[in-house]
Amino acid sequence: MSAAPHRTAVGDVIASAPAPGAPNGLLAEVTKVIGETDEGTEVQTAPARLNALLGDDTAKGSVPVDPAAFDIDEPKTADAHVGPEGATVPLGSLRLDVRADLPTVGKASASAAASVSGFVQIAPQVDFRYGGEGADAAPASAYLGVSGDWTSGWSLKGRAGASATAVRIPFATLHADPVLQVGPVPVVVNLDLTCYIQVSGDGRMTVDVEQSLQGDFEAGGTFGLGRGWTPVSSSDMKSTPVHTSVTTAGSVQAALGAQATVGLYGSVGVVADLAPYVRGEGTGTVTGTDSVFDADGSWAVYGGVDLSGTLRLQLTIFGTPVFQRDIPLGALHREWKLAGGGSPS
Repeated sequence: MSAAPHRTAVGDVIASAPAPGAPNGLLAEVTKVIGETDEGTEVQTAPARLNALLGDDTAKGSVPVDPAAFDIDEPKTADAHVGPEGATVPLGSLRLDVRADLPTVGKASASAAASVSGFVQIAPQVDFRYGGEGADAAPASAYLGVSGDWTSGWSLKGRAGASATAVRIPFATLHADPVLQVGPVPVVVNLDLTCYIQVSGDGRMTVDVEQSLQGDFEAGGTFGLGRGWTPVSSSDMKSTPVHTSVTTAGSVQAALGAQATVGLYGSVGVVADLAPYVRGEGTGTVTGTDSVFDADGSWAVYGGVDLSGTLRLQLTIFGTPVFQRDIPLGALHREWKLAGGGSPS
C-alpha cells in the first residue's frame, strides 16, 4: 500500500529552480492554503529562510558557471563568445571583446584621439556552504561567494577628456542562475556580472599603454557562530607590460573590470568589484616611447588591481542574525610599476 500524497499545508517551505514566473528560483513558506484549482493547489506565500528548509543537513559546493548559461546584454562596444573559438578561449571560459572611443580634450589632434580596446576572459564559479543548524536556529557555518580565473589584454591610447571623478562605461551585462542540488533541494545562486571601462585623470597626459593580466580572484562572505559574518576577498594577478609610451605631463587611470553580484533565489548577498587598471603620472615635460625618453621631470606608468565590495543585509536568507548595515568586503589594493624614469641628474 503506497503512502498518501502530501497535501500542501501552512508552514510548508517550497524551493524551486528557475521557472516561468520565478526566473531567479523560488524559496517561500506557505502562509495560507486558498484551495484547489485545475492547475494544482493555490496558496499564499511569504519569503522563507534557507535554514528552515535545510535544517541540520550540510552542503558544500563550487559550481562552474557554463558560459552558455549566461544571458548577455551587450552594447555595440562589445563582442562576446563562449567556449573555444580557435584556440583563444579555454573550455568553460567566457570572452568579451571591447573597443570604445573616449571623449578627447578640447581640439585634440587626431594623433591624440583616445580609445580603450581589449578583452576580458573569465571562468566564474559560484561557491556555497551550509554547515547545519547551530545555536538559536542559525547555521553553524555558511558561505556565499564567487571566484574564478581571469585573463585580460587591453590598451589605453590617446588623451582622454577625463576628470578626477571616475567615469564608468558598462559594455556588457551578464546573468546566470546556476543550481546546486542539495539532496532534493535546488539551491539557486544568482550571478550577475557587469563588465566596464572606467577612466579618471586630469585630461593632460597622452599615453599609449598595453598590458596583459592573468590570475584568479575570490570574493564573498563567511559566517561562524560567535563571530557572525566576515568578508573574504583575495586576488592574485600577474601583469606583463607589452608597450609603454608617454607624452606630456599629467595623470590618467583606466580600468577594465567587472562587478559581480551574488545572491540566493533573487536576494542579493554579495557585491564584489574587481578592477585591474593602468595608471600614468608625470611631472614637467616628458616625451618618448618604450625605453627612450626625453624628460625634464619624471614619469611612471603602473599596473594594479582593486577588489572591493560589500556583504548585504539580504544574507539573512541563511537564517543568520540581521545586519545593522552593509559590511564592506575590505579593499584589496595592489600596484606594480610597468615603466618609468626621470631627468638625468
